[in-house]
Amino acid sequence: MTGAGSIRIVLVDPHALVRAGLRALIEREPEMRVVGEAGTVQDALEVVSREAPDIILLDPNVDNANLDGILHLRAAAPQARLLLVTGLEDAKLYHRAVQLGAMGVVRKNQTGDTLIKAIRKVREGEAWLDRSMMAQVIEGLSGEWNAPQRQPEEALIELLSPRERQLVELVGKGFKNKQIAEQMSISEVTVRHHLTSIFAKLGVEDRLELFIFALKHGLGSLSG
Repeated sequence: MTGAGSIRIVLVDPHALVRAGLRALIEREPEMRVVGEAGTVQDALEVVSREAPDIILLDPNVDNANLDGILHLRAAAPQARLLLVTGLEDAKLYHRAVQLGAMGVVRKNQTGDTLIKAIRKVREGEAWLDRSMMAQVIEGLSGEWNAPQRQPEEALIELLSPRERQLVELVGKGFKNKQIAEQMSISEVTVRHHLTSIFAKLGVEDRLELFIFALKHGLGSLSG
């Protein structure tokens, strides 16, 4: 368990009542603390620059659903991981949010426990997309994959050791670090070290990009 207040969170939602509800829910957790909130992206930029949060919870309806706010928030707080909290059922929105750097999506019709779990997982560097949302994101990306384009990634795969390739395949099947460690008979610390090396070799920034890379190149399966 991490120390009290160790996960610093900023809320960005146009509705004050929603922000109040999220704050009350989050601050029941001993290791989480809301360090700021805003109703617009412009106000949020000042807050995240000052507070340097670990997590930003963003409702895409802020500023008339202009998802480019993700880019501005990431630039203002590059250390923060961004989690979309939305009431919208929109595959294109999920796709666009992931493209812009969101680490996951939580729907507002899901439980409070789901949000808390998502915050913890994203803080640990894991993506948070349930299976149905991931399928929608992958479907949205498939047209881009099928278009003629440069494929230097094929050569990058050759840089992976057999163990690293096995790990990528397990990530592509949706395995978490603990499951990977058990499957490969290694420690979770070793899994994290392998992931750091893999990220560098493949030029991906996080687990979500690695997951998508694995599916794109046939190294994993949503049916897991």
